[in-house]
Amino acid sequence: MSQLPLLYTFRRCPYAMRARMALLQAGRAFDAVEVSLRDKPASLLVLSPKATVPVLQLPDGHVIEESWDIMRWAFAESDAQGWWARAQSPDNLDLLQRNDGDFKRHLDRWKYPQRYAGETLTPDGHRDKAVDALLRPLEARLSSAPCLGGATPCATDVAVMPFVRQFAAVDPGWFATLDLPSVRSWLDGWLVDPLFAACMHKLPAEGANRFPPL
Repeated sequence: MSQLPLLYTFRRCPYAMRARMALLQAGRAFDAVEVSLRDKPASLLVLSPKATVPVLQLPDGHVIEESWDIMRWAFAESDAQGWWARAQSPDNLDLLQRNDGDFKRHLDRWKYPQRYAGETLTPDGHRDKAVDALLRPLEARLSSAPCLGGATPCATDVAVMPFVRQFAAVDPGWFATLDLPSVRSWLDGWLVDPLFAACMHKLPAEGANRFPPL
């Protein structure tokens, strides 16, 4: 086994993005396998029968299957800048719960309506519910500070941003009309941030590869 943690990931998955950004920000060296969602490697299925990314295998064989838990592990021994500590405030934990709960549920039903044909709400209804579930509370928070960590980012910023990015990309023209100037400014800043650029490094399609550090 590699002497480094091995991350099973998928470049465009928002859960995997948050894991990669946390590992990079914490300075944790790791190898990574880019997973084809149509042909998942047998090694992933052995480690995690649920077979969703990200999955992190530690050198001692321990497996971490949830993205927030991977983030917790990443910052556990290297959080000199307080990224994890600032994410533990009640307001930030509430935003994380909103993001991973109602916002993600409504986002999926707006972006992939063909998967949810039996829904009573229309796709646009789910879109509007997603705005209320997360984006308006997020706007209120960001109107008084540039980041969810205050003057500087925290783990909640990188946990939430990939999902807001995904939401904005479904219909960019419509997203631009929303009265969410602080959210748009925050998202635009992250999209050009070196940490996000580093996490989006494109891996070869096969095998484990050393992920370049930040």
